[in-house]
Amino acid sequence: MKECRHVAIIMDGNGRWAKAQGKPRTYGHLVGSDNVRTIAIAADELGVKYLTLYAFSTENWKRSQEEVGYIMKLPAYFFRKYMQEFLDRGYQMHMIGELDALPESTRKVLLDAVEESKDNTGLNLNIAINYGSHREIVLAANQYARDVKEGKAELGIDEKGFEKYLMTKDFPPVDLLIRTSGEERISNYLLWQIAYAELEFVPESWPEFTPEVFRRCMEEYQARDRRFGGVKA
Repeated sequence: MKECRHVAIIMDGNGRWAKAQGKPRTYGHLVGSDNVRTIAIAADELGVKYLTLYAFSTENWKRSQEEVGYIMKLPAYFFRKYMQEFLDRGYQMHMIGELDALPESTRKVLLDAVEESKDNTGLNLNIAINYGSHREIVLAANQYARDVKEGKAELGIDEKGFEKYLMTKDFPPVDLLIRTSGEERISNYLLWQIAYAELEFVPESWPEFTPEVFRRCMEEYQARDRRFGGVKA
């Protein structure tokens, strides 16, 4: 059986799912946040070691002030409800994205979760919030240039060396990328990290993404022939 260490998910469709039921988009985000707990547990049970979830992109600020404000309050709700269970299960929390641009209260909740779980050794649950891959790569390149200028790095760098400047420097490459809600695009998510990932686009929206659907994606992954640019013998 092929190892699938790192799964990344674009959690799409919360708002459309809610509107289809005659409810406000914020209701979809609430149900979607609860599903993070369900899918984290499923990932752990399926043997996944790293789960990276796209919670809020750098482009999502374009949404209504009401919707953005609601999303920024969800981390407090989520971790108040589930943090102790995550600690008991040994999950270690991580955050990627430009956290400094978040409201202070939101940033504090996220950083507190990272601090509380830093000694855990179970599932690595990584939340991408105010994250954009183009921005991540630009920031990494700028930091490398500063290091060269300050004598902290040599001019000339390979892929492995550059990865050390990325926000995901402590994680392996993505093995499987899943996007929910039927959309078939990457949306500026982990562009470097998914270079050789298998891609799975499912029709279910994020609130409908059950452990059974997740298992189906993992079974599809197992059926793929990963050659990493080579040829099958």
